[in-house]
Amino acid sequence: MAQNPVPVLSTYLKLYGDTFRFYLGGLKEAIVTTDPAVIQHVLKTNAENYRKSEIQVRRMGHFLGKGLLTTHGEPWKTQRRLIQKGFDRKQLDALSSIMQDSLTESIREFDRRIQDGPVDIYPQLMEMTFAMVARSLFGARLKREDIDLVSHTICTVQEFIVRQTLQPYLNPWFAASGELKKHEDMRVRADNVLLEYIKERRLQPPGSDLLQSLMDARYADGEGMSDELVLSESMQLLVAGHETSSNGLSWLLYLLSTRPDCLERVRDEFDSVLGDTLLSHGDVMKFPYTTQVIQEALRLYPPFWMIDRMAVNDDQIGDVAIPAGSMVIVYVYGAHHASRAWDDPEEFQPERFVKGSEKLRTPFTYLPFGGGPRVCIGNQYAMLQILMILSTLLRRYDFDLVPGQNIVERAMVILRPKNGIQMRFTRAAVVERQAAAPANAL
Repeated sequence: MAQNPVPVLSTYLKLYGDTFRFYLGGLKEAIVTTDPAVIQHVLKTNAENYRKSEIQVRRMGHFLGKGLLTTHGEPWKTQRRLIQKGFDRKQLDALSSIMQDSLTESIREFDRRIQDGPVDIYPQLMEMTFAMVARSLFGARLKREDIDLVSHTICTVQEFIVRQTLQPYLNPWFAASGELKKHEDMRVRADNVLLEYIKERRLQPPGSDLLQSLMDARYADGEGMSDELVLSESMQLLVAGHETSSNGLSWLLYLLSTRPDCLERVRDEFDSVLGDTLLSHGDVMKFPYTTQVIQEALRLYPPFWMIDRMAVNDDQIGDVAIPAGSMVIVYVYGAHHASRAWDDPEEFQPERFVKGSEKLRTPFTYLPFGGGPRVCIGNQYAMLQILMILSTLLRRYDFDLVPGQNIVERAMVILRPKNGIQMRFTRAAVVERQAAAPANAL
C-alpha cells in the first residue's frame, strides 16, 4: 500500500466486489467503493453527512491552512461562493493572456532542454503548469526563483503527507526524528514568500489575476479575507491547480505517442481552428475531438485517483452500512476501469466521449474532477490550461517515446508516472519550414 495503493485496491476489487472494507495503514477502517449508487449517495444525495476526512482536514490543513480544500460545512460554502467568481468566463478570458505569456517563457526553457536529448516530460510539464498557475494567481511580478521554491515545497510536503497517511504507525518517529519539523519549516519559508507578495499587492493598483479576485471578494458583512486566509486559499489553488493539468498532460502525451492516428487528428483540429494564432478561453469549445481525447486520458489516468470522506452519522445505502466515523474511499481509478461501466476499460478509445454519450452513461462512473457540490472549482481552468499547452506542443514539436521504459502509475496525492516518461522532442517539420522561409512569405 505504501509503495502504490492502486494495484492493491484493484486486486481487492476483483476478490471482494465493488464495495469492501479494509484497514488503511493497518489501523483505520475504511469502506472502499466503485459502486456508482454508493458514490452518488456519498458525494451528492447525502453529501451533508460526509465531510472531508482527517487526511485533508488535519494533515493537509496542517501544511496548507484552512481553505477550500480543507474545510467543510458553512465555512466551505461561504468560501466556495466567493472564490467561484475567480473562475467565471470573464475572469478566464482575462487570464488567457497571462497564461500564454507564462507558457511562452516556459517553452523557451523547454527548447533549450530538448537540445541535450530525451527529457522526462513529467517534471517539465509540472514546471510549465505550476508557473502558469502561479502567474495566474500572482501576476507577472512573481519571480522565477520564488515559483521554484514554492513548487519544490508543495511537492515535497505532499509526498510527506502520503507517508503520514499510508504509514500512520511512523508518525511518532516523524515527530521525534525531526522529519515533521523539517517539512513545517519548508512550509513556513514558502508561506512567507507568498505572504510578502500579498501584502505588496494590497498597496498596488488592481490587477486582472486570481489574487485580485481573492482580495476583492467580500462576505455578507462587507469584510474581505485576511492576508492569512488569502494565503491559504492561494496555496490550495496552487496545489490543486497545477498537478491536475501536468499529470493529465503527461499521460495524454504518452497515449498520443502510441496512437499516431489520434495525434494527427488532434493536430489537424488545432491547425484548422487556430491557424497561426494562440489559443484563448473563447476557443475551448471549438475542439470536439481533442476534448474526447483529453477526457479519455483522464478516464484511464484520473489525477485524483481517490476521494475520501468521513461519515458524520450512521448511514445506509442499499445493503452497505456506513457507521458514524467511518472513512469512505471513492476509488475513482477503479470506477474508471470498471468493466461493468466501460467496454474494454483498459483500451484508449476517445470515441467513448463523442458528444451526447454522457447521456448514456450511468452517473458517477466518470469522476475526473470529483462529483456533487464539491466538484473541482477549477475544472474549466484545467481544461483551458491543458488545451493551451497541448496546442503549443503539438504544433511546435514532433515527439516519440524512448524505447524500453517501464511506464506505470504511482498513486500519491495525485496519480503520477512512477518512473517518469522519457521522450525525444524535435522541432516539427512545418515549424522548421516556417522558420526558414523569408519574412514576407509568412
